[in-house]
Amino acid sequence: MTRKNIRITPDFKRVIPRFFNSGNERSLQIINKVVEMPEDAVCEVLGSVKKEFSCRYKDINEIFERHYSRISHLVPNGMTVTTERQHLLGAYFTMEYSLEAAALFNPSVVEAPDQSGLKPGEKRVIVSFRATGESHISSIEFREGVLDKDCNIHLEPPARFLTEGKLTGEKLNDKEHFAQQLSQLRLPEDIHVGILHQLTGEFTYSEIDIVLRTLLRGIKDPSDQQNMKQHVLELVDASYELHFPDYTGLSERVIFPVTFTEKNGIEDARFVKFVEEEGSCTYYATYTAYDGSFILPKLIKTCDFQHFEVSPLYGKGAVNKNLALFPKKINGKYAMLSRIDGVNNYIMFSDDLYEWENPILLQQPKYPWEFVQIGNAGSPLLTEKGWLIISHGVGPMRKYCLGAALFDLEDPTKELGRLQYPLLMPKEDERDGYVPNVVYSCGAMIHEGMVFIPYAVSDYASSFASVPLDKLLKALLKGG
Repeated sequence: MTRKNIRITPDFKRVIPRFFNSGNERSLQIINKVVEMPEDAVCEVLGSVKKEFSCRYKDINEIFERHYSRISHLVPNGMTVTTERQHLLGAYFTMEYSLEAAALFNPSVVEAPDQSGLKPGEKRVIVSFRATGESHISSIEFREGVLDKDCNIHLEPPARFLTEGKLTGEKLNDKEHFAQQLSQLRLPEDIHVGILHQLTGEFTYSEIDIVLRTLLRGIKDPSDQQNMKQHVLELVDASYELHFPDYTGLSERVIFPVTFTEKNGIEDARFVKFVEEEGSCTYYATYTAYDGSFILPKLIKTCDFQHFEVSPLYGKGAVNKNLALFPKKINGKYAMLSRIDGVNNYIMFSDDLYEWENPILLQQPKYPWEFVQIGNAGSPLLTEKGWLIISHGVGPMRKYCLGAALFDLEDPTKELGRLQYPLLMPKEDERDGYVPNVVYSCGAMIHEGMVFIPYAVSDYASSFASVPLDKLLKALLKGG
């Protein structure tokens, strides 16, 4: 392995404006105080706020107007609210959120859609990161760069401003169809009736999530409560779409939690360039949505990294973390890696990209450095010798290392070779961070005969490494 002399560290200055919800009672108190202010005092305070913060955003007025609209219904009837007073109220209901305050880690890399204007041997790439801020809420950020002929990466400087995607559609569920499915769960009668009683004819995932939080409080056993919630929510479509404006650059775009399913974080996106059978390409990413108690595996779909479609994954195999999609169909079926039990690697095949059943045990911890658990470190890589899977293993002192294994092209349930020793382990200056003694990756790629691996440094920062593909394959086939 050759480590690149690059360390991507969190930047506290990368902030986004979030709606600051104080609750209706406190919000009314703030609104009444602002409404009672003389107009000259409103202009003075607003002017001071804009002077201090307008340089941090492309259009601070638009932000204040958007956040004012969310509390405008609380303004006393008949009250005329000037534009300046609306902006000031918007400012009181705005807070800055530092996306990378805790960490910028768990990267993945894919070939970018646009490969124009490059020199021979170069490839433009997109690197995704898990950014973690206050309250440990995670989101997805991007950087664009170029791999040169020697597999060194040259990243473009990140943009000054950040923009959240606009929610352009959240899936509505039909109550009548849902009621038919719900009847098959054999829930306690009071909960069954309570759910249907509180739902409208068409409802969103967010709405039923709120209903369940209230109804399930009576279930004393937390595990029973969790299982019941999971079974019900598996029947509900949590899909939505995000769109970023044309004027935004890639490094300005951040996918921040927008629905209840992921309000506590979007974790460990594993991006892959998927080649369809007719030759067209689509980008997918599996990730873990976390609402504070419930994990929901989800899938992102995009063709341009500007418009994103987000949908949940279903089935007995779509549980836990560590799902990674193969970059093409195998024998006419989609293929996915998973770790349904938190310990072993599994593989699944499906005709439906969003439904995964019948996981097959693929790998178990074999060597001391992976005795605690083994999992994938991103989507498999296609080589002439087989499917190359970069793995992660956990050993003594909860030390995370990266490994590698090779599987048959036509039947990837057959392991052809596996490294006995780690491919990459934390060196001394990589051991300290938010979670010590960890190297971790969410996706590598092959470029100019090299395996290029972005990796996290102790759940705090990110770096890069590469290894010659031919040497790695030779070691794998020899059982090294």
